Amino acid sequence: MPQPTDAHLLLRALCDELARCGIAGAVTSPGSRSTPVVLALVRDGRFPCVSQVDERSAGFFALGLARASGRPAVLACTSGTAAANYLPAVIEAHEARVPLIVLTADRPPELRDTGAGQTIDQVKLYGGAVRWFQEVGVHEATPASLRWIRALACRAVWTALGDRPGPVHLNLPLHEPLVVDGPLPEEPGGGGRPDGRPWVLRVPRRGDAAAAAGTVAQVARAAGRGVVVLGRTGAGETRLAQSAQAFAAAWGWPLLADPLSGARRGPHAVAGYDALLRIEAFARAARPAAVLRVGDLPTSKPLRTWLAGLDAVQVLLDPQGAWQDPAQACDLVLPEDPAAVLAALAADAPEPDGAWAGAWRNADARAASAIAGVLGDELSEPRVAAELGAGLPADATLVVASSMPVRDVETFFPAREDPPRVLSNRGANGIDGTIATAYGVAAASDGPVVLLIGDVALAHDVGSLLSARRSGIPLTIVLVDNGGGGIFDFLPVSTQGDAFEGHVATPTGLDVAGVARAFGLHHLEVEDLDGLRAGLDYGLGSEGTQLLHVRTSRAENVARHRRVWDAVGAALG
Repeated sequence: MPQPTDAHLLLRALCDELARCGIAGAVTSPGSRSTPVVLALVRDGRFPCVSQVDERSAGFFALGLARASGRPAVLACTSGTAAANYLPAVIEAHEARVPLIVLTADRPPELRDTGAGQTIDQVKLYGGAVRWFQEVGVHEATPASLRWIRALACRAVWTALGDRPGPVHLNLPLHEPLVVDGPLPEEPGGGGRPDGRPWVLRVPRRGDAAAAAGTVAQVARAAGRGVVVLGRTGAGETRLAQSAQAFAAAWGWPLLADPLSGARRGPHAVAGYDALLRIEAFARAARPAAVLRVGDLPTSKPLRTWLAGLDAVQVLLDPQGAWQDPAQACDLVLPEDPAAVLAALAADAPEPDGAWAGAWRNADARAASAIAGVLGDELSEPRVAAELGAGLPADATLVVASSMPVRDVETFFPAREDPPRVLSNRGANGIDGTIATAYGVAAASDGPVVLLIGDVALAHDVGSLLSARRSGIPLTIVLVDNGGGGIFDFLPVSTQGDAFEGHVATPTGLDVAGVARAFGLHHLEVEDLDGLRAGLDYGLGSEGTQLLHVRTSRAENVARHRRVWDAVGAALG
């Protein structure tokens, strides 16, 4: 029969392999049944371990940690509903292709379905949202079982990092006693591989970028006039941005890049496509014969609608097999590295069509001038997004909440040679765990991190502000407070006066200054653009959490957006 030390030896080996495989870190939450797991993680010492009081916040903190680092983050919790609180973050990781390793402690099988406390059915708890599930049984710590658990840890990491990354769930039933006195014995069998390498190595899939480039080149040459649409790919933003710029310059194709792609930079980037494609005459005149799409679809509804209605050949470079094509408009999907394919295409390009690219650049310049004229220097939601896009340093990361903030960033961010990194939970597109995600990103980032968030999203995740006191991770929060869910004012439901305000817009009435005091945040009421700039300058160089509170009006925000779109239409004539 297994002895009390067996579980600890096996878990120590598991964590040793997680470290050898290069995990980004671990996030734990309090509980009794998970004690052996937490002790093994904390005592390993080769990766950071962060404590979060509640599992929902912990899940999104780990999501941010993994998203920012590109490496799997580990989650560890006790049994029961604690594990169920990971579900929103697991779903986001599944949809956004973010690698997570979820370790849920569990009661042993003989206590399940018997009325034992804190015991639920945790087997395949997350259903199809995980890449792989394994019930890690109770074993004696023999050389054979230790080899098995080391290989299992490697498989979990490499599966999470597979061609389509995502979460992996290991369920760990543990017997009492959960704590053993004294040091653990040496590992039977001699431990892991020499030289610190993992028990099982992984060789990345090697595609054929040259062959894919040849296929795309045939389409592009036949079409002549095309556009490149870039969304988030999940990794390698700088390399992709460089290749995209080289391709756009060589072929003379406009570059429509979501800020989440990291490629909205250079003279060929058209920053104003969301506003331009709202103008029917421009959208019709600017129709290409081919579209080269990279990664996820951008958020912009005008862009998505335009792409869905084109009579053009559309090729998608989809290295992670996400199949983001809700309109089924793509003619060809190539699961190849987009940076390598674009670089190969740039090296073998025909003479570019200067008039085609010039027409897009001219329209973009007119749109930018019209937008600037409407926004001016008055503080507004679009102006906040534009200021962050123009003013954040290149080493900063901007985490953007869903709903209005991510749309304003896409619409009003300028093209820059050195833009900040922009991250957002756009897998399931929810507002869950936005603050926790930002703290996780900050924990994995060398430069400063700023969170742009609305008041409803902040209230939804306000408990994650505990990280301000407990972890001391620096973060600057720009809170756009318009008294409710501002995005709904743009939708038809806003005309339903009997239910709209209380049940859809849902103003929270949150006392922001009181929240700041409760969680130990440095709070600043921002009343103008100079105040925003001063607050950002202070926050970017400070420790702790800074909360910049920007009050706006939902009705004025709708009116201002419409004035922007009207001004762009007038500028295009």
